[in-house]
Amino acid sequence: MTQEKAPSVLLVVLAFAAVYIIWGSTYFFIERAVKFIPPMLLGGLRFVTAGIIMLVWVTLRGERVWNRSAILHSVASGILMLFVGNGAVIWAEQYLHSSFVAIFLASAPIWFLVFDKPNWADNFTNRYTLLGVSVGLLGVIALFYEKITGDQGKQGLVPLLAIFIGNIGWVLGSLYSKYKVKDVSPSVNSAWQILSAGLVFFIIGFGDGSIASVNWSAIPAEGWGSLIYLIVFGSIIGYSAYVFLLSVRSAAQVSSYAYVNPLVAVLLGVLINGDHLTSLQLAGLVIILGSVFFINLARKEQAKKQARLKAGEEETVDEMERRSA
Repeated sequence: MTQEKAPSVLLVVLAFAAVYIIWGSTYFFIERAVKFIPPMLLGGLRFVTAGIIMLVWVTLRGERVWNRSAILHSVASGILMLFVGNGAVIWAEQYLHSSFVAIFLASAPIWFLVFDKPNWADNFTNRYTLLGVSVGLLGVIALFYEKITGDQGKQGLVPLLAIFIGNIGWVLGSLYSKYKVKDVSPSVNSAWQILSAGLVFFIIGFGDGSIASVNWSAIPAEGWGSLIYLIVFGSIIGYSAYVFLLSVRSAAQVSSYAYVNPLVAVLLGVLINGDHLTSLQLAGLVIILGSVFFINLARKEQAKKQARLKAGEEETVDEMERRSA
């Protein structure tokens, strides 16, 4: 039985760079695009185009594309991650600034810990993990409080609830992809996930009439340019890098993109969009990123513990071999 070749360090580093930086910029480009393109059409055009391009690419590479059981799992995880998760972001950014959405979604590592049942024993017996989750939830509550008590009141609460549900959908889809999608390459998995989500966007968009009522000639170059960026960089490059990392690194480690994404989104929002962050939003960002710090600290502590246990087991085996010699 041949052992799978480990991916190169350079490839992993480049994938993390794509997820960290490119994804941080997608919040900004989604906000620009949804000003001119309805959410269902934006999601449909983005993901169907990217999915078709990727399927053609993996087919030309000679990869196995048709695998019924793998495709079904890819479709399920793709709908959770991209239609529920990213769809909520697209819809909510009609009402919320991209910088605020990115800050709120920085809480993703918390939900990875909560829903990653196979690792509950390790995750919730560590004091740093418990501290990180507790602190992070305070940050989320602070952001909820601001929207509930702000000028928008309940109107601000609805899009906030949407991205909260979308965040959970993204995490559940990511974990489903990690544990259920087998016997298929990350690139083929990504292609089916992206294409299936795009088709659902189109189905919903035609069903609610939002696509049929679009005035195509009224969409300016800025809208098309933002869409092209989301297709090429956000979906084909960024999302593929994310699915690849899920297949070679732990879900908690991959979720560390939540450190950088909101910072990139906030910088773009403030410098280009002219967003104004309130003191409570900044406090929420600091609190949530602080929680991610404690979560990652816990992971490092667990890794050191496992290394010590492994070293102890090896010493025990060596000692037994010496005695039997």
